[in-house]
Amino acid sequence: MNVMEHAVFRRFWYPVMPMSELKQRPQRFELLGQALALFLDDDGVPAALEDRCCHRTARLSLGEVCDNAIACPYHGWRYNREGQCVLVPQMPDRDPGPKRRVKAFSCREKYGYAWVALEQPLFDIPDFPEAADDSFVLIHEFYEEWRVSGLRVMENELDMAHPSYVHLGTFGSPEHLVAEDAKIEEFPGGFHYTGRLGVKQAHHAQDRNNERFLDCSWYAPFICRLRINYADGPAHVIINCQVPLANNRSQVVQFCFQEDDGNGIDEAAILAFDRKVTLEDKHVLESTDADVPLDPRDERHMVSDKPGLVMRRMIQALIEDHETQAVTVQ
Repeated sequence: MNVMEHAVFRRFWYPVMPMSELKQRPQRFELLGQALALFLDDDGVPAALEDRCCHRTARLSLGEVCDNAIACPYHGWRYNREGQCVLVPQMPDRDPGPKRRVKAFSCREKYGYAWVALEQPLFDIPDFPEAADDSFVLIHEFYEEWRVSGLRVMENELDMAHPSYVHLGTFGSPEHLVAEDAKIEEFPGGFHYTGRLGVKQAHHAQDRNNERFLDCSWYAPFICRLRINYADGPAHVIINCQVPLANNRSQVVQFCFQEDDGNGIDEAAILAFDRKVTLEDKHVLESTDADVPLDPRDERHMVSDKPGLVMRRMIQALIEDHETQAVTVQ
């Protein structure tokens, strides 16, 4: 599966940029090959335009925000959040007119990121219950590019057979090769996964054998919520998003919700532990093929691969439904 070859991937929300970076100046981001100019309007609301002035093609992201619009760095043409040119400084008394405009894309803020959908989204941005729970604190973890397919990372998040090999340096236990009591319940656009996994270290604060009680959700195509509960410790909830840059490149956006059980939260320790885990994953995942086959006959499998196989089946259905609708419209 090549994400660049299927238009349906343009119909999802992706967290493309931390709001903290947009507060400094406009930023450029390439989502599925589409160059974006991201900026904040006067109300602090993010906006996304194509990063190409309709005058002489300069990058708008190199400009500045002026009077609720982004100004091209080349000649100062200004565009509002709808992509309409509202001022040509060299012709201040003339209406720029409807032909002087650039493409605009849906853009929203949530969880401290600017989210963009290139076309009408099929589903809303997921609501994570911990975000509304005062006992949890949001911690921004990682924002970086990996040379990997987003689907490979999503499968890895719910592959409970890999920790006993990949994560022996952190939490993996060679005595616990697979999850126990694993169950999947599908919903439109994703599924809920539960199970139990024995680990040698519960999390950053407990250096001893323990058991993880997993309460997870996958949201098509590339968002995973991994809630890790313990019998005697605070919950740790990882949100991993893979933003497709190209078929073999993804922007990793990871943040977490950490439960405060009354003993305080050591953010530095949490970041350090999760950093080790992600680097263990990256080392292996960047060696995998980017073109993930959706046909289950093209790779060999085992029982613990079921979450990934369900992902592939559901993504295949989304691709087929979208392409069928496109043909019908034509």
